[in-house]
Amino acid sequence: MEPLPSKERVLQACRVAPHGDHPLLESTHLLAVLHARRLHTEPGERTDIDQHRARIVLSIDRWIATEVPLPHGGAHMHTETVGTVIDRLAQFSRCAHEILTVAPEWAVHDAWERLAELALGYEDLAYEVSAGLRRLPYLSGPRNHR
Repeated sequence: MEPLPSKERVLQACRVAPHGDHPLLESTHLLAVLHARRLHTEPGERTDIDQHRARIVLSIDRWIATEVPLPHGGAHMHTETVGTVIDRLAQFSRCAHEILTVAPEWAVHDAWERLAELALGYEDLAYEVSAGLRRLPYLSGPRNHR
């Protein structure tokens, strides 16, 4: 199994449920479904959706920690985890598709450009993490330092 799926496969999973293909793609699809629900939920009623998203992001990050090679000692730190990047890809994808028929052309263009740039960023991150060239931050909660 490839450690991290391509940006094309991640973007496809934002739209169509994958078929047991890769655990990250299944998580990506679940995040996209939650973001679609979130778009149509009142701000004060999004807590359950956001908590579910946080659990999925954490499961992605735990999977990454066990499945990709350890970075070499001089690897640079990234500012986000793979889980948070995939969550934003799911969010941007749903937003871009949602506004296609209702927003002015400039807003549609901006949404799709933002999605494309993040997809390229994911592609770079996926390569660097898989090659051991990039370290990822630990963002899954407080650490016990006893």
